[in-house]
Order: sequence, then structure tokens, then C-alpha cells
Amino acid sequence: MSQEMMTELHGLYLEDLKEGMKASYAKTITEADVVLFAGITGDDNPVHINAEYAEQTMFEQRIVHGMFSAGLISAVLGTRLSGPGAIYIDQQLSFKAPVHIGDTVVATATVVEINEERRRVRLETICRVNNKVVAEGFATNMVDRKPVQ
Repeated sequence: MSQEMMTELHGLYLEDLKEGMKASYAKTITEADVVLFAGITGDDNPVHINAEYAEQTMFEQRIVHGMFSAGLISAVLGTRLSGPGAIYIDQQLSFKAPVHIGDTVVATATVVEINEERRRVRLETICRVNNKVVAEGFATNMVDRKPVQ
């Protein structure tokens, strides 16, 4: 792949980022999403895939895998902020409320700290459904510096 194409496909560089920058990704969760996620990950907990079982739980209905929301955070970090070229290093995450099939989850990442020396960017990560926080935490990305021309 040519250097020109690599640059064209690259997201933001360390020098492009500022504290307070934010980006979001939204997804309405479907039945197919839940079934495919269970198949891909092997997490076939019946609270996710069996309506009769889930009705007997505290949730009273099926819930979406918590890590599905984490995957939407990955979409923000990998496609928008910092975007292609950044490496997702870590994530601290707390699940606050269930997500259900048909919910639209909005994952948002906000730059809260930039460590120029280590090329690390710390981001606050929040997933919401109808403005209710369903997951929140912090992530770290390793971000490239701009190439020397």
C-alpha cells in the first residue's frame, strides 16, 4: 500500500487532538445483532437469547450483552476519535443499566488527557440509551504522531 493511501486512510494524529474533543457512534440493536454476538463470542447466556428464561429474571425480558456496548465504544475509537491508525490499549468500564433489543445505544468518547511523550490519549467513554447512562468508564488510545514531511 502506498504512503499516500496510508495517509488517506489514517484518522487523527496526536497533534490534531485537544482535550474536550468528542465523537459518537449510534446503533439500534436488533435481534440479529444479539444472536450474532452470542455466536461470535460464545456467550450464549440465556438472559440474552432465551425469552422464557429472561422473563423469570430481575430484567423480566432479554437483555443485550454488556460487551456489545463496549464494542460500540471500540467503533468510536477506531473510526472517529482518534480513528484509523490509533491503537485501543485499555478500557475501564462499569455497566449501569440494561440494554434491550430495539434500543438505540449512543457511544461517546471525549478526550480528557493527552500524554505527548508516551503518545497516549485518555478518553471518557459513555454509552447512553435515551440519555440514560448504560455504561461508562475510561479508555486509552496510543496515537501516531504526524509523519515528518
